[in-house]
Amino acid sequence: MIRVAILGSTGSIGCSALEVIRRHPEQYDVTTLAANRNVDALAGQVSEFRPKKAVICDSSPKLPTANKATKWERGIESIVEAAADPDVDIVLNALVGAVGLRPTLTALEAGHRVALANKESLVAGGALVVAAAESGEGEVVPIDSEHSAILQCMQGSDDKDLQRITLTASGGPFRGYSKADLDKVKATEALQHPTWNMGAKITVDSATLANKALEVIEAHFLYGLDYDRIEAVVHPQSVIHSFVEFVDGSVLAQLGFPNMELPILYALSYPHRLDDALLRTYDPVRLSPLTFEDIDHEAFPMYALGVEAGRRSGCAPAVYNAGNEIAVEAFLEDRIRFPEMPEVVERTMDRIGIAAPRDLIDVISVDQEARKVSAEEVARCAQSIGKKS
Repeated sequence: MIRVAILGSTGSIGCSALEVIRRHPEQYDVTTLAANRNVDALAGQVSEFRPKKAVICDSSPKLPTANKATKWERGIESIVEAAADPDVDIVLNALVGAVGLRPTLTALEAGHRVALANKESLVAGGALVVAAAESGEGEVVPIDSEHSAILQCMQGSDDKDLQRITLTASGGPFRGYSKADLDKVKATEALQHPTWNMGAKITVDSATLANKALEVIEAHFLYGLDYDRIEAVVHPQSVIHSFVEFVDGSVLAQLGFPNMELPILYALSYPHRLDDALLRTYDPVRLSPLTFEDIDHEAFPMYALGVEAGRRSGCAPAVYNAGNEIAVEAFLEDRIRFPEMPEVVERTMDRIGIAAPRDLIDVISVDQEARKVSAEEVARCAQSIGKKS
């Protein structure tokens, strides 16, 4: 039995992971379930999977009464302890936000596999993650469909054989909109993704193409490629998840329905594959044609901003990530307009230095500073359009 700790178990990725494990009870044993604040949902999962430990990060909700099978705990320290548990084989990190970085580092230093869905770990602390994996002999196996696709295409090849990576983006709900059109869109519209069912924050990131910039930064750390060798194109059907070009000119692509259960299953079973009859079979005729478009940088400047943050290196990706989180939150609360999100992020990046982080404390400090500055920029935007910040 492979022992799995799931951090962020009540979110969309966590629920999908449990659905995969539910179909393979002979393969996986859930040892820890952790969530931010949804006690009721977590209690339902605990009742079914009976882990050794259940953790709520938030200090507000009342915890259920402990039982013989499961010990209930509270706080980020308990989540970090779960990530270091020697009786765990895989830590699936689906936490949202920079809070996910510390458990990732802890799990890698403990020698675990981290099935990683927390983008912020690599974006805010990529160099620290790489160092932790090397020192602790842990490994990162990505859950993002794009990075899972790259990993699958690279099986049997050396890193030196890799020439170029092309990530695909659905284009989100506003594909084809002009910059003027985007001035009028609402948060409810941004949450209507055409192909993926995801949480609110990542769905807005898909609408702005910030998610693709974050994935470019992740790819830089996961595969050691310069930014000049990582590209992205819009692929509305979301069937091809990435292209990998090798030094001899050969190009491999991984295809599949837009369903996160496949990359989750692969991250749990890597480097092997498990038979799963419920995952749909690809039909090339019915799903034709497959089309591709360039990214509209004028309408969606958040992508270029993120790639530029990656090129600047140091703390710039962490600043971009924190600024984006604050901007998305403000947009979802109707405090700023859609085009003002990249404005908030760009001004935040301009105001904060980019010295390389030496440790986790540096990353946390920069993250907090960026959030403070971004909140000031959000307030300035809100005042300029006569809204209450």
